[in-house]
Amino acid sequence: QVQLEESGGGLVQAGGSLRVSCAASGRTGSSYAMGWFRQAPGKDRESVARISGSGGITHYADSVKGRFTVSRDNSKNTLYLQMNSLKPEDTAVYYCAAVRTYNIFAIPDHYDSWGQGTQVTVSS
Repeated sequence: QVQLEESGGGLVQAGGSLRVSCAASGRTGSSYAMGWFRQAPGKDRESVARISGSGGITHYADSVKGRFTVSRDNSKNTLYLQMNSLKPEDTAVYYCAAVRTYNIFAIPDHYDSWGQGTQVTVSS
């Protein structure tokens, strides 16, 4: 069981940047793929970005391609999401998650651990 905790959310104007982090209490390392998900009020949770255990493979939702970058530092047991050119529609609670699989496209139900989320609000 891996405990995850997000941080770094806040309020930013459209066009601005923000980086959110996810710290794991237990080592995830290369055996865990990880992902960022978000949920806006009244909407379903959606996948934002995925990253393989080694960090060598990433995947992004079409809505954030070219603007967001997911990375991980396994020596620090930390996952990051750099968000640039933010839009009001990016406003949501952002969650990180970990899954013990090599498949970065694992469905959310297969994820082993979830953080509590961090709020990101983008003003117009």
